[in-house]
Amino acid sequence: MGTKVSFKNDYSEGAHPRILEVLLETNLQQEAGYGYDRISEQAKTFIRKHLENPDTPIYFVSGGTQANLLVISHLLKPYESVIAADTGHIHVHETGAIEYAGHKINTVPHIDGKLTIEGIQSILDLHNDEHMVKPALVYISQTTELGSIYTKEELQLISTHCREKGLKLFIDGARMAAALCSEKVSLGIRDVAAYADVFYLGATKNGGLLGEAIIFANSALAEGFSYAMKQKGALMAKGRLLAAQFYALFEHQLYFDLAKRANRHAMRIAEALQSAGFSFSLSPESNQLFPILPYSVINVLYDEFEFYVWEKLNEQEAVVRIVCSWATNENDVDLFIKRIKELSS
Repeated sequence: MGTKVSFKNDYSEGAHPRILEVLLETNLQQEAGYGYDRISEQAKTFIRKHLENPDTPIYFVSGGTQANLLVISHLLKPYESVIAADTGHIHVHETGAIEYAGHKINTVPHIDGKLTIEGIQSILDLHNDEHMVKPALVYISQTTELGSIYTKEELQLISTHCREKGLKLFIDGARMAAALCSEKVSLGIRDVAAYADVFYLGATKNGGLLGEAIIFANSALAEGFSYAMKQKGALMAKGRLLAAQFYALFEHQLYFDLAKRANRHAMRIAEALQSAGFSFSLSPESNQLFPILPYSVINVLYDEFEFYVWEKLNEQEAVVRIVCSWATNENDVDLFIKRIKELSS
């Protein structure tokens, strides 16, 4: 057990108490297996109310890498590839899971962590015959790996381009809650469903013990997906345990309240850093911050806090990543802000 305050990620804590309550309340209920239980059905009903579509196929899986692997391998033919930003999670942080499933990732230089239609088109222009893989799917993260958020207008542009070019659009939503609840961007779940073919809502990084809800906005693409889940070891006999996360998060507004809390704490820290004269590699928009700090400040902060040095810029300074979670303690935020003020003075 560490003694430092951690701002390293948004999954250091266990789970919101309401989730544990639901698990206890339903613990001795006898339920059907493999996701055909009453808890799963009710959790899906809660989510579908936000989608305003009672028939949307929804599947619960354990984590983000599993969700990405399952969806991409399900949607692509063996000779097809996926287009992603060079910072994309599937490219950088998933140990070649997509390539292991037999699909090449065509990477594009990011702009503030994002893909653009120009970047997507550059891959299409290059891959024009059967001697190369055929790009067939676009992968983006919301929020991105750098904490930035695709606006409604940006999503619409990418979606329209994908549909014109015959590409599917898949959105990694491990941190979707932070994007939906950002004060910097106006975006709702129905907007995401309108532009994506498939996306998911993450619980692991927003109050859950584990779990992601994969949503097929294009319902025709869900055909056979349960077979893909079983084949790849993702179809859990006790699917109710995954569903309980989403039951608790969506029975009322908890999913959104937790993300608002994380974002609010992050914005307080961002404002303190800006007031102290520090700049950011990207403008703060969500619960992930990427300030540029001198090593003299970083080394002092390390005595009390945990965070990542994300990118060394030179011998004097680096980009660090500071992340607030659904459970970040306000007193810890106050202490961090106090230390920033002391160091800047």
